[in-house]
Amino acid sequence: MTKISDRIAQLRKQNGWSQTELAKKIGASREAIGKYERNEALPSVETAKKIADAFSVTVDYLVDETARPTFDKLTVRRLQDIEALAPEDRGHLMALMDAFLRDAKTKKAYAS
Repeated sequence: MTKISDRIAQLRKQNGWSQTELAKKIGASREAIGKYERNEALPSVETAKKIADAFSVTVDYLVDETARPTFDKLTVRRLQDIEALAPEDRGHLMALMDAFLRDAKTKKAYAS
């Protein structure tokens, strides 16, 4: 089971950041980051949001042990923009994406 402490450490290491670097990015102390990673303290909601923003993940991903990082924030914003399109424009975009994905899958199949 993944805890928020494990997620923070995992994401920090994936980004190649030290505890001090993460602390600077969110306006916290290195000691606080260490406590979060050792599960000695839990970040406040505001701090959890800052941590999530620093890693470009959702707060959900940080706190929900079953959450998967399926979509980063940029992808979520793009999906929201697509939902806001007129139905005809959304249909055109989906057709373009379908064609691109079909071609990518075909290339992958032939490369194997």
